[in-house]
Amino acid sequence: MKFNIRGNKVKITEAINDYIENKIGRLGRYLENSDNVTANVVVKIRGVEQIVEVTIHLNKVILRAEVEDKNLYAAIDLVSEKLERQIRKNKTRMNKKANRDNVKGLVTNFEINKDDEKEENKVVKRKTVEMKPMSEEEAILQMNLIDHDFFVYLDEKSDRICIVYKRKDNNYGIIATN
Repeated sequence: MKFNIRGNKVKITEAINDYIENKIGRLGRYLENSDNVTANVVVKIRGVEQIVEVTIHLNKVILRAEVEDKNLYAAIDLVSEKLERQIRKNKTRMNKKANRDNVKGLVTNFEINKDDEKEENKVVKRKTVEMKPMSEEEAILQMNLIDHDFFVYLDEKSDRICIVYKRKDNNYGIIATN
C-alpha cells in the first residue's frame, strides 16, 4: 500500500510516519492488489485533540474514518480499528451479487470469528417527506426545530434537492444533488 501522509499544524516525524504505515498497512490483507492502493492520511490538531483522518479510494468504494484523541498514537490505533470494523461489518453486504462490481479491490472472502459476526443492520423505518422549496437559512431553522443532525429540503434558488447537516465543529454543511 502506498501512503500520502501530511500534517496540518503538526510535523510528521519519521516515527509517526512509520507507525501510520505499520498500522494502516495491516488493512492491506483486505485489499486486492494493495500495492496499487493509496491511503491518504491527514493528521490535524484542534485544541488538545489529535485528529487522524484516513481515506482509501478503491474502484467504486471509499473507505474513510476519522478519529479524535488526546494521544496521537492512540488516535492512529483507533482509526485503523475503525476501518477494519467497517470492512468486517459490511462483509455480507459486499458479498451480495448486486454489490460485487462496486467492491472490486476488496477481498470479500476473508474469515471472521463468530464472536465478531453480529446481526446485519436492517432498515427499520422509512419516511416520506414533503419537499417544499426553502432557503438554506429556513432549512437550518427547520433542522434545529426538529432537533436532527441533518435535514433534506428543496432549494428555492437552484430547484435541487439538498441536505443541510451539522458538522462536528458546530458549523453547517450543505450537500446538493445534480
